[in-house]
Amino acid sequence: MLEQMGIAAKAASYKLALLSSREKNQVLETIADALEAQTDGILSANAQDLADARTAGLSEAMLDRLALTPARLKSIADDVRQVCSLADPVGQVIDGGLLDSGLRIERRRVPLGVIGVIYEARPNVTLDVAALCLKTGNAAILRGGKETWRTNAATVKVIQQALETCGLPAGAVQAIESPDRALVSEMLKMDKYIDMLIPRGGAGLHKLCREQSTIPVITGGIGVCHIYVDDTAEIAPALNIIVNAKTQRPSTCNTVETLLVHQGIADRFLPALSKQMAKSGVTLHAESNALPQLQDGPAKVEAVKAEQYDDEYLSLDLNVKVVADLDDAIAHIRAHGTQHSDAILTRTLSNANRFINEVDSSAVYVNASTRFTDGGQFGLGAEVAVSTQKLHARGPMGLEALTTYKWIGFGDDTVRA
Repeated sequence: MLEQMGIAAKAASYKLALLSSREKNQVLETIADALEAQTDGILSANAQDLADARTAGLSEAMLDRLALTPARLKSIADDVRQVCSLADPVGQVIDGGLLDSGLRIERRRVPLGVIGVIYEARPNVTLDVAALCLKTGNAAILRGGKETWRTNAATVKVIQQALETCGLPAGAVQAIESPDRALVSEMLKMDKYIDMLIPRGGAGLHKLCREQSTIPVITGGIGVCHIYVDDTAEIAPALNIIVNAKTQRPSTCNTVETLLVHQGIADRFLPALSKQMAKSGVTLHAESNALPQLQDGPAKVEAVKAEQYDDEYLSLDLNVKVVADLDDAIAHIRAHGTQHSDAILTRTLSNANRFINEVDSSAVYVNASTRFTDGGQFGLGAEVAVSTQKLHARGPMGLEALTTYKWIGFGDDTVRA
């Protein structure tokens, strides 16, 4: 089955690579219109997935990731349309010039070919990936989680119908519908057909892909994110940022998981934090130096476990640790962070600059919420993933991250001397 999908995707990628920007945008508009026209079918499939997920005992965080509503589906369709307005990187000349030999060379952006994406209970990923791949002339093979197989199947069916309406092969966007995990292992070996693999899920999935894939892998999306409050931070603005970073949508990878507080401000800051977190319904997990100043506050608090510093809560839970200084905060982030998104709240420029230079994450913030690490917020349109590695792409992966380049040489019967 996967062999045939790979053959179809590779053949489709050759056709997609030849499309003009206008033609690709027309495809995306057709997909967005079709999504809205067939909302009921997609929502019905999603309702069945949600019912099974509740029966299986999935957490509220996972259910939130899985759920589609008319408003969310409308927003997803609008995101697809937004991709139309973005500049098409394919064909862009990056650089070049005339050589002494008389050869004129240039580096030109081209599609990667076929993108494989493995993801869990995030049905919006299906549309995000499809839109970005089609805009950049790439075909896509998608393998969503077993929790979303009906939703993904219904969504991909709508996409394929739109593709065929535009005279393009349905093989340009395909989904592996079977929940059989053996198919994931088989997909990891499809280097003959898939040019880049992007896993979006937990640490176990990333480890599996890194160890078993024969395809280049872009890893990311695991966000153990930190906010460091230094001794010059103003309490009210700092609390506002922390509330946003923790509670706006707790199930996302750019949500803050650990709060580091300078010991010089802890006596004033932690009681205020407890009051604010109680209002926001956040449970605090505090280390020994923070516990005494939080135990008498209104927020629910318990002692943090060592392993909790290394995991995503994806819920209304927040680690709190008192640190000696900026060096201590940076050391903690280096030991427990995932190079996703980390922030410093400060009124000292030197501390801000040190944090920027010494924290090796794909996104670093000064006096701002970690929730901004997102393709749409960065002006990239929908994103295919947030890369936390350093080669090829880093941070939110928009259109350029789904291209490579080729060298082109123009001669006048030119030969090498």
